[in-house]
Amino acid sequence: MEKAIFAAGCFWGVEAEFAAIPGVSTTQVGYSGGHTDHPSYDDVCAGNTGHAEAVLVTYDPSKISYTMLVEKFFELHDPTQLNRQGPDIGSQYRSAIFFTTNEQKDTARAVKDRLQQSGRYKHPIATTIQLAGLFWRAEDYHQQYFAKRGGGSCHVKTT
Repeated sequence: MEKAIFAAGCFWGVEAEFAAIPGVSTTQVGYSGGHTDHPSYDDVCAGNTGHAEAVLVTYDPSKISYTMLVEKFFELHDPTQLNRQGPDIGSQYRSAIFFTTNEQKDTARAVKDRLQQSGRYKHPIATTIQLAGLFWRAEDYHQQYFAKRGGGSCHVKTT
């Protein structure tokens, strides 16, 4: 099993979309990319921790490739919006890929570059690609939030 970390706005919808992909074994929502240890949801929402709402995806690379996960990530949200997704505004809602290996970094950059050059987007892709630091698991009530509540909406473009 391998791990990948993505931030694409509100983590509830992003988590639900990744959880539904064959080959993904588990997902967890949490916080990544910041400077505060053990952040809470309230801390992150206040915008002072530097963290983004993120999803940790554990997957079987024999069933789904990292490339396919990155492509799905770009389909789930508008990667041209800087520090926001829809009405959710702030750096905690930024578009980011947190890589854990150089191979992930190279793959993420290649997919981002290919999409930018494709003409699919009118504006430059704002997604950052950065080394994953610690992933701080969000509070239990955030885990599989939509699955517990029978669905929902979080401004994620669903396929």
